[in-house]
Amino acid sequence: MMMSKKMTHFAAGLLLLCSSCESLDYVPADQLSGGTFWQTEEHARQAAVGLYSAVRQPWCFGLEFTFDMCTDLADGTMPWADVSRGTSFASNSGGVQNHWQYLYELVHRSNTVIRNAATMPISQTTIDQVTGEAKFLRAMAYFRMLNCWGGVPYYDETCDINEQFATLDAPRSTADDIRRHIIDDLTEAIAKLPVQWPSEDYGRATKGAAYALRGKVYLFNREWEKAAADFEEIVYDKGNQYGYALHPNYEELFRLYNGRRSSEMIFSIQSIDGNTAGYALDIVSYFGNKSTMRLIASNSIVPSTTLADMYENLDGSRFDWDDVFPGFNDGDSQFRRRLMCVAINQESTAITDLLECDTTRVMDAYRLRDPRLAWNIITPYSHYLGTDAGSAPMDKQFVLADASKGGAPMEAAAFIRNSEGWNSYFWRKWIPTGNLDGYWGEYNRTPYEFPLIRLGDVLLMLAEAYNESGETDKAVAELNKIRARVGMPLLNSGAEWLAVSTREDMAQRIRNERAYELAGEGQRYWDLRRWGMLESTVRNATDIFGDLMYQRAYQPRHETWPIPLVEMERNRNLEQNPGW
Repeated sequence: MMMSKKMTHFAAGLLLLCSSCESLDYVPADQLSGGTFWQTEEHARQAAVGLYSAVRQPWCFGLEFTFDMCTDLADGTMPWADVSRGTSFASNSGGVQNHWQYLYELVHRSNTVIRNAATMPISQTTIDQVTGEAKFLRAMAYFRMLNCWGGVPYYDETCDINEQFATLDAPRSTADDIRRHIIDDLTEAIAKLPVQWPSEDYGRATKGAAYALRGKVYLFNREWEKAAADFEEIVYDKGNQYGYALHPNYEELFRLYNGRRSSEMIFSIQSIDGNTAGYALDIVSYFGNKSTMRLIASNSIVPSTTLADMYENLDGSRFDWDDVFPGFNDGDSQFRRRLMCVAINQESTAITDLLECDTTRVMDAYRLRDPRLAWNIITPYSHYLGTDAGSAPMDKQFVLADASKGGAPMEAAAFIRNSEGWNSYFWRKWIPTGNLDGYWGEYNRTPYEFPLIRLGDVLLMLAEAYNESGETDKAVAELNKIRARVGMPLLNSGAEWLAVSTREDMAQRIRNERAYELAGEGQRYWDLRRWGMLESTVRNATDIFGDLMYQRAYQPRHETWPIPLVEMERNRNLEQNPGW
């Protein structure tokens, strides 16, 4: 959402509705009073814009990409270490508490807009559009709460946070009731929202976004036919010309900045500037490496060995390390180190000895695979354009160095260093190269547009809805659109390993394709939970050589998050989830 300076001031004022992640203490904002605001068309537009500043807050949806660390696709130390490792995950978890509070902040902001817009002396068209936006965002917040906690207290626009903050004591509604409210909001949003906004309002919620989110709600509730109908509406332009299309270049899709746009984006968080304005997500602090803008601390989330090993060979067959290095799978870490490590000098500027490593063979193990592997992950002996201390572009290489035979990688020189001391992979997806010709200068502001809903995701959800409805051939057709974009062989296109024969076989193909396609976007955690696969995918975090990085645990109660302890102290009508 691009914001003018005037609108930016308003959004900053609206932030006063609720304060930091530590508290939701309400501060009345004079500029939002009925006497001075809620009067004009421009006020309505400004109020809607203020909602999006809540969406992009880190503990609302601004850390969406970090949820991969709670799955088999990524490993990490923050911000979800307690959820990810399953050991200290409790009702006093800071992340759990913060997510609850910021989602309710979005709910109450939306309620404020819905309530006040209804009586504004402006055109009904504008009232409808702004109301549609607020109901879409309220639905999005409640859908996340439904997935985290099940039933939660429900507050609609009849709740005036200015008057009722001290007495918000509603009991938990049932999960079915919350879902019904979500569907009702999205149905109304579909009726009220435009198909497109003018260029200057790019990023505001649209009719297509509401259809996509409603389809996702149906999908998560296993209402396959309803989900398929909503997805078909925007994929096949059933009722309107939505104009969505897969971006032709997968890698470029995650590098949209400085006004670059894509018809694949259905609803996304806009990142405006990478230097001083601050309207950009903080992805690099979590996904970046120490050669990315010379971060003091970085790579707190890294791609897992499971993710790297999942990607298929270029012919669509299953990848197996034993085909590259016989005995690799059963070999110990020392055996694997001998095959993959080199020696570098003490200055960290050059490889001095290949030792027993055939670096071409190691590189081929990664580059002769699904191209999304190399586009999403920095793999051993590949290069990355980082920066030096002055933020000038500088080529870096990822080497697996045997420190007993030479030096260790240092980001100040030629090689990438892992700040956790792990021999893990690094993210390439979302990570700026160099300094983007001067556009990017702040490591904690990643200037790329981040999708919360994009067409690639919708096509895979449509494939799932078709498959679960018994229309596997139609599911194959949708999934093949995703594979065709990156040049991978299509399912049922000849080779025996590409054949799909059963619904369950296709279900596994969809699960795999969602991992390949959506890695680094935070979708996997919610997928695994709804598929009932969270327990079966929990495994200890191990590095490229198979050495333990840290342990993970699973308990059945982890399927549903605990109600934050502080919320139960504030609202005595809340009942805790089972097991907590």
